[in-house]
Amino acid sequence: MSVAPDHDALAAPAALDLGPSLESIFGAEGRLARNISGWRLRPQQLEMAIEVQAALRETRVLVCEAGTGTGKTLAYMVPALLSGGKVIVSTGTKTLQDQLFHRDLPNARAALSLPVTTALLKGRANYVCHYHLERNIAEGRLPTREDSGYLRAIASFARTTHSGDKAELTEVPENAAAWAYATSTRENCLGQKCGHWDACFVMKARREAIDADVVVVNHHLFFADIVLRDEGVAELLPACNTVILDEAHQLGDVATLFFGETVSSAQLIDIARDSRVEVASGARDSRELVEAAAAVEKFARDMRIVLGRAPARMPSAVLDGDREFVDVLDDLDAALSDLANGLEALSERSEGLKRVAERSREARERLARWREDRAGPENGSPEDDGGWVRWAEAYVQSVALHATPLSIASIFKRQIDGRPRAWIFTSATLAMGGDFSHFLAELGLEGARTSRWESPFDYAGHARLFVPRNMPEPSDPKHTEAVIEAALPLIRASGGSAMLLFTTLRALKRANEILRERLAEAYPLLVQGEGSRSELLDRFRRLGNAVLLGSASFWEGIDVRGDALRLLVIDKLPFAPPDDPVLEERLKRIQKKGGNAFMSYQLPQTAIALKQGAGRLIRDDDDRGVLAICDPRLISKPYGKRLIASLPPMTLVREAQDAVEFLRTTRPAK
Repeated sequence: MSVAPDHDALAAPAALDLGPSLESIFGAEGRLARNISGWRLRPQQLEMAIEVQAALRETRVLVCEAGTGTGKTLAYMVPALLSGGKVIVSTGTKTLQDQLFHRDLPNARAALSLPVTTALLKGRANYVCHYHLERNIAEGRLPTREDSGYLRAIASFARTTHSGDKAELTEVPENAAAWAYATSTRENCLGQKCGHWDACFVMKARREAIDADVVVVNHHLFFADIVLRDEGVAELLPACNTVILDEAHQLGDVATLFFGETVSSAQLIDIARDSRVEVASGARDSRELVEAAAAVEKFARDMRIVLGRAPARMPSAVLDGDREFVDVLDDLDAALSDLANGLEALSERSEGLKRVAERSREARERLARWREDRAGPENGSPEDDGGWVRWAEAYVQSVALHATPLSIASIFKRQIDGRPRAWIFTSATLAMGGDFSHFLAELGLEGARTSRWESPFDYAGHARLFVPRNMPEPSDPKHTEAVIEAALPLIRASGGSAMLLFTTLRALKRANEILRERLAEAYPLLVQGEGSRSELLDRFRRLGNAVLLGSASFWEGIDVRGDALRLLVIDKLPFAPPDDPVLEERLKRIQKKGGNAFMSYQLPQTAIALKQGAGRLIRDDDDRGVLAICDPRLISKPYGKRLIASLPPMTLVREAQDAVEFLRTTRPAK
């Protein structure tokens, strides 16, 4: 363990008294060992638990990095359960949220034999909405026969489920379009005026969360509720004693998203669709509103069309000078005005018409603020944070206009300072070589106590870091071909069991083309986009000899233990894309203040992202494997040494034969 030396004064003597009681829980013969199959004593886990317990008792901020295999979930969960106060635990994704609530939390509670009540709280889009489900079934305007079938399955589920959580209905894919017709949003929820208010699954989940001792949420809900002042986490925070933020390396990006402001073509199309439905049920005599809604949808789609290729990110300076784009925004503004005014005039006819009128007006106001560059302090960001940047992001079928704060440090610090409570930030990747300064500065946590524990896994003996010789520069058009050439002997030596991670979708697509030709039928080839991430991972684990190609969504949150993954190939160092307008402005801001933008911002971000990707390889004590990073900058650039030092302590090899031999000698017998 390493502790930030400038905060030693915060190390409370009381922490020294906590060891024996926690040892009786975490020890080889302790309560966890008696209740959890395969339990192993890890000194790092016990040390982290002691540190967390001290932070809880002293209501202070603790930032801690715990390497893969430390068992950080129980290291913070056990002290939290013993604390006796109300605890909010937030994690990175809904998948991890479900795992924590349904597995880790029950294990800890059972081992401690504590009468602790728990609740799982998700965003409202995860719960069936009786009102919208019934209305859309009655309307019968679903786009496909498949969606109609899914909606009937959801209706049947709604009659029997206790929670209404769509994660329980596995026969309807999570990304099925039918869910949009069976759930609500903050904007279109009717609130207490809904006829189904007493049976509402969202309100039921929130009532349970208010009464529970421990509430498990995810980062998106955590920030969305705080920013929008909804009735979820924002209502829970005043009463809680402890906030634990797991997978804390994601917080900067998630907080930036929610502390900013966005208006998108998808939002506008939803407003237009809901307007037509509400007019059809409550204002059939208003044909002009149907036409206004159609105009909003048309100009929202035109907004995407005039931007051309996708995906792409564009600064506002480029868009403000694009006459065609400006004209579309003018047309869109006029259509939104007609729709909002028309709906407002009829809003007394029904709660649905009133809500969609409010949404139309709010969307027009956001669009006006974006066009006039009025995002700023009045929307939550203090002037000394460096201002905001306006930009647009074009996807394949939609576009989003963003106003993003260049820094969220002071905004987030206000949440920390709002009321005395303990805040625990933890992840396997928060520091660069033991230095937490980038993470602390990003969230305004200067002064927090920091602690760090290395992974208990034997990386030196069980893993090799292979950096191939004579690789072309990442900017070379032939780089992806060279990556595959370097990977093929390793794939054959490992008998498949390989995951290849790419920094761009273009590289992933090219790699897929080459491997389909070069691997032929030797090993199953699984490619991102050919199924959901969970489906691909299930197949990858089950097959045992597959080759999986992925990009951004596979860099973290992937847990494949055992022989199904023995080779991990990363094509390039994961520097943020150069076309990111927010990054560009942040770097300019650092340079204007006399700082080194690359060393203080870009490099730490890259190190954390690289650690996340590399962390997919070794997930258990008995795992063996090779991490191949096919970027010559890791060796040729002075900063390469710092990046290597930030990785787990694997044995570095440069010759392909050494990597091949390691894979062959550690290959399991079939």
